[in-house]
Amino acid sequence: MTRSDDPPRATETTPSTTDERETNAADETPVSRRRTLLAGTAGLATAGAVGLAYTDGGTHDTHGGTRDTTDTDREGASGTGTDPPEPREPGSGSTPTLIAHRGFAGENPENTVTAVEAAAGPDVADARRADLVEVDAVATADGDVVLFHDDRLSERAGGLLGLTDAEGLVYETDTETVTNAEVLDSGETVPLLRDVLEALPTDVGVNVELKNPGRGDLRLGEKLPADELVERTAVWRPFVERVCSVLDDYDNEVLLSSFYEAALAASREVSSYPLAPILSESVEDGLEIADAYDAEAIHPPIGMIRGTPFSEGTEDAGVGLVETAHAADCEVNVWTVETWYQALWLEAVGVDGIIADYAGLLGGH
Repeated sequence: MTRSDDPPRATETTPSTTDERETNAADETPVSRRRTLLAGTAGLATAGAVGLAYTDGGTHDTHGGTRDTTDTDREGASGTGTDPPEPREPGSGSTPTLIAHRGFAGENPENTVTAVEAAAGPDVADARRADLVEVDAVATADGDVVLFHDDRLSERAGGLLGLTDAEGLVYETDTETVTNAEVLDSGETVPLLRDVLEALPTDVGVNVELKNPGRGDLRLGEKLPADELVERTAVWRPFVERVCSVLDDYDNEVLLSSFYEAALAASREVSSYPLAPILSESVEDGLEIADAYDAEAIHPPIGMIRGTPFSEGTEDAGVGLVETAHAADCEVNVWTVETWYQALWLEAVGVDGIIADYAGLLGGH
C-alpha cells in the first residue's frame, strides 16, 4: 500500500467546526498505536497561492472539481481538448494508491457498510479493489462515532436532496435515530465507525476524515492563531480520542485526515497515527499545517495540481505542490477523482494517491 516516488477534487463546504486545545507536534501523548501507512514525515514550509473552496462530491464545482460523471471528461475534459497522457509502462514506476471516497460514492450508498464491502471486500476484483477506504467520522448527540458526510441528516444541496429519511443535525440527534436513518433509499443505514471496521478486511487501510466533533462553528482549512488553536483543540480532543479508541481495536492501517487544524492537533496529542491535512482555499496554510503536525500526506483538490488540464485558470496552479510535498517526503493524495481521464493525468504528474468516487479508474495499469 505504500507507493510512489514521484507522481499529483473537491468536497462540499460544510459549515461546522469545533476545535480544541492547542497542540504542537512536540506535545505528543501517544495513546493509540501508530501503523505506518504513508511514507515519510513532512517539513513543508513553502508559500503558495490561493485555491478554491471544496465541493460536495458530485454536486458543486470548484477547482475543476466535481462535475457530472458523463463522457465529457473522457473525451477531452475540462474544456481543453487535451489528449490524456499514456499510462505508465508496467514496472516504470508506482501506480497511485486507489482510495475509495466514502466507499466509491459514485456507485455505492456513501459511508455505509455495503459501500465498504463493495469497494474492498475479499471478492472484489483486484482492478476495482481499493487500497484504502475513506470515510467521514462525526459525533452523535450521545457522543458515538458514526460515518456521515454532512452536518444534517437530510437537505443536501440546499434542500434539494435528502441524503437520508431522517432530519436534524447529526450532532444534535441521538445515536439510535442516526443509525436507523436510511441512506439514499438504499436500504442501508448510517453505520457506527466500528460497524464499518468489522466489514473491512485487515489488508485494506482506512482513511478516517475527522468531520465534526459536535459543533457548528468550525474553522475550515485555516491556520489558527495560537490562542484559538488551544481552545479549539480542546473541543476536538474527546471526539478524536473516541475515534482512536475504536481504531485501536482493529489491525487495519490508518490515516487520519481533516480540513480542521485543531482536529489534527488533537490527533497528534492523543495518537501517533499518520495525519493528512485536507487543503481547501490556501496552499500555504495547508503546507504550514502539514509541517506543524509532521504529516505523512496532504490531500489537495484536483484543481490545485499543476501540469494538468484541471488546474488551468486557477491562481494556485502555479504552485508546484507535488514537487514541494515530495521534497519534504510527504505524499500527495488528490480528491475527488471521477474519471479515468483525470486519473491518467494525475498519475502522469506524479501523485501518490487518488481519492476516487468510482472503482476501476486505475484498471489496466
